[in-house]
Amino acid sequence: MSALARWCHRHRLVTVLLWVGLLVGLGAASGAVGTKYSDSMSMPATESSKALELLRADMPAAAGDTDTVVWHTDHGSVKDPATEERMTKTLEAIATSPSVASVVGPYDPQGARQISADGSTAYAQITFTKDARDIPVADVDHVVDLAKDARTDGLDVQLGGQAIQNTESEMGGASELIGIVAALIVMTLVFRSLWAAALPILTAVAGVGTGVIGTGLLSHGMSVASVAPTLGVLVGLGVGIDYALFIVNRHRKGLMAGLSVQESVVKALNTSGRAVLFAGLTVVIALLGMLILGIGFLNGMAISAALTVAMTVLAAVTLLPAMLGLLKLRVLSRAQRRRLAEEGPSALPTSGFWARWALRVQARPVGKALVALLVMVAVSLPVFSLRLGTSDAGNNPRSTTSRQAYDLMADGFGPGSNGPLLLVAETPGPQERAALDGLVAELKGVDGVAQVAAAPVPDGKQIATVSVVPTTSPQSAETSELITDLRDRVIPQAEAGTGLKVYVGGATATAADFADVLIGKLPLFIGIIVGLGCLLMMIAFRSVLVPLIGVAMNLLTMGVAFGAIVAVFQWGWGSEALGVGAAGPVEAFAPVMIIAILFGLSMDYQVFLISRMHEEWTHTRDNRRAVRVGHGETGQVITAAAVIMACVFAAFVFAGQRMIAEFGMGLALAVLLDVLVLRMVLVPALMHRFGRANWWLPRWLDRLLPHVSVEGEPDPAPVPDPEREPIPAVTR
Repeated sequence: MSALARWCHRHRLVTVLLWVGLLVGLGAASGAVGTKYSDSMSMPATESSKALELLRADMPAAAGDTDTVVWHTDHGSVKDPATEERMTKTLEAIATSPSVASVVGPYDPQGARQISADGSTAYAQITFTKDARDIPVADVDHVVDLAKDARTDGLDVQLGGQAIQNTESEMGGASELIGIVAALIVMTLVFRSLWAAALPILTAVAGVGTGVIGTGLLSHGMSVASVAPTLGVLVGLGVGIDYALFIVNRHRKGLMAGLSVQESVVKALNTSGRAVLFAGLTVVIALLGMLILGIGFLNGMAISAALTVAMTVLAAVTLLPAMLGLLKLRVLSRAQRRRLAEEGPSALPTSGFWARWALRVQARPVGKALVALLVMVAVSLPVFSLRLGTSDAGNNPRSTTSRQAYDLMADGFGPGSNGPLLLVAETPGPQERAALDGLVAELKGVDGVAQVAAAPVPDGKQIATVSVVPTTSPQSAETSELITDLRDRVIPQAEAGTGLKVYVGGATATAADFADVLIGKLPLFIGIIVGLGCLLMMIAFRSVLVPLIGVAMNLLTMGVAFGAIVAVFQWGWGSEALGVGAAGPVEAFAPVMIIAILFGLSMDYQVFLISRMHEEWTHTRDNRRAVRVGHGETGQVITAAAVIMACVFAAFVFAGQRMIAEFGMGLALAVLLDVLVLRMVLVPALMHRFGRANWWLPRWLDRLLPHVSVEGEPDPAPVPDPEREPIPAVTR
């Protein structure tokens, strides 16, 4: 780290220009080739995937994305001549549009059921030639524009479906700006220097910018979800600002201690920079741990998020030292520069609030530990009601056409009309077709089924499809139970002894399969990243107990995140006020992503806290002093970092996208309570009680584990200040 810091400082202008060139080059490449994001959630070896494969092989035209145009008249009926003529022309124009395979409207014989019982609402089904992720956005926009042109004062026309929703996604916007402004305000209050406050933001923006642009380029070589860039910005801004904050804080201490700018930069990188590298490594490992799940949808998100975090770390250890060299003493406040010039070197004050708080925790560790534990458990309690699934258009902002189309369909045809199940049957002969007819008749009497419609089998085809409309919405637990009942009871009975094979597919069934697969693999994922995190902490701090404490704290932090998400998004406590729709299930992939991100971030704070304690323990072999000093000296910067990260995460809650809001809400509250309650109360309290056992490691294990220094070289002894009273020792 020393050599890298010296090179970046000596060649600071070159380093800055290299980063500018990297951003410009990646931006030019992205502008030339664009992006190719994919939102497919299909899982290999699942029944819904098998249904889709059969359709693609035998009926490729029916395998494309199916969207809906729905219209509602305030007066009269949708069959009134003026309305029928207007909508017929619109549907004909849509049918001849690029990427559209077919349109089935309510004025066609095969669409007779697509008019509501009261005659005020009707819909048409648009089948595109490709999956939603592969349809050019311009082609979908053209369809949307045609439908919008059909609106009149008394005729409301809206569109729904995955392709339509893809055009509504707004990645980026005010959320990032709000988070950055909040971070700037917090750091200005902490540092009392606008330059010092701006450096972490510039560093994070450079790292996040390269990571997000790189993610777009990466989408050409692998499946990357369209939400990946937003998640990359969310995580990258938080960790990037925090990592740079720790280094700037250490650099300012070095300058006040009398070190030259270069010496201070090198010292900051060799201490806090090492901790940043280690912390970043834990986040990257936690994110890449998702690769073990073998799910393409998550693989791309994991790699893109890990890439963004890695770029923020690279910016912190290369670009930041260069900018520190350019700014010289301007990273200090005016008062600090004046004090340094008039009084000479001196240590930054360490007898403030956090030093006093560390003394109080040391004096009464048990009581404070119990209160902290009670707070975390209370916030985590809703996690026991967690239900995973996939939200539908009913959770979109009310202003979107997909949400309005959803509401019109639910009012006119029932909630299940927004997510019909698609049964795909192999019917090679008359016996199988007769069995399918019997199944269709039986389905009409199954609880939870509102409507059943079998499509005619085209000549020469051996695949038949049956549309099953549930009585409940796509995201409801009852719909999931219906899918299970059809697969486990109803369909096997129809298949018995007939040779008929039927697969339950469609978007709703695919989402249910996706959730089931993830739930099944979640314990393995948690076990692996917890084990790896424990091993890394053991290597860094030569301790058995410290890693176990860290893991326990991380699990409590995860409980807080999911408790908050369940209360707001699943129970609906304020979800409408946030613009994310009514209560519904938690996104199926949210636990995996949040666990990976939170585990890495929690380990970060544990590393920064424990590394200072371990540094003091190495010098004094006094556990009480080590815990107290590490607690008191890191309290301000760790708390500031947590507040900054919480502000960045919270800004995304109001972005109007449900899945992003889930991440923002869970991560913001979890990070804040993790630091304020766990790292600043529970961890030091426990370490005071455990005493010297904190730093025990069996000799045989010590010989096996590699030696890695997180703290780097110790700081020189600070210049004594005769005016400052020493921190008094606290006796038990």
